[in-house]
Amino acid sequence: MRIPKPTVSRLPQYGRLLEVMDARNVATVSSVELAEAAGVNAATLRRDLSCLGTCGTPGTGYDVPRLREMVDRALALGRDWPVVIAGAGYLGHALARSQGFNSGGFRVAALVDIDPVQVGTLVDSICVSHLDDLDDLVRRHGVTLGVVATPASAAGDVMRRFAAAGVRAVLNFAPGFVAAPPGVTVHNVDLGAELQVLTFYAARSAPAGEVAAGSPR
Repeated sequence: MRIPKPTVSRLPQYGRLLEVMDARNVATVSSVELAEAAGVNAATLRRDLSCLGTCGTPGTGYDVPRLREMVDRALALGRDWPVVIAGAGYLGHALARSQGFNSGGFRVAALVDIDPVQVGTLVDSICVSHLDDLDDLVRRHGVTLGVVATPASAAGDVMRRFAAAGVRAVLNFAPGFVAAPPGVTVHNVDLGAELQVLTFYAARSAPAGEVAAGSPR
């Protein structure tokens, strides 16, 4: 059964919540409880989980370990996922050292850059390679996931090189939108845009009669 994109985007949140529940030996959870924890309504959650082939048990809810296993299987988390990061600046260093990129089956296998100051340096135990070595690194490590942590001006070229090397899914942190090459799935993460979304809500949550710091008077 094909899973809709909005559902796929919510599955990791369900998986994290179920992981915590499983660690606490919680045996079952109702759709209302799980939906509230995930920040969605119960109807949406039930519709999402029905895409996995489960509808829960009336009066009991969902079996937590089994549902967690089904979510993990849908997200293909039961295998090794080597990752290559393009860009060995501050952001690339932080991502390479982050727990999220080195757990749950994910593993930073390589970092690449074009800056001679960065090439040859170590980030923990990983030696930064030149971008020109990307094809060899992808083949050697069996990489299918890439991360762009470069300036916006370099992101398009890096994306094309990823596609040519056989990387089929890319997480892009470069500012602005970067189009996906044919056959490549790209998820753009614009940190500046995310902060702007927060300022929208922060400005509207200020007490009546007050002006948010930095706003025009």
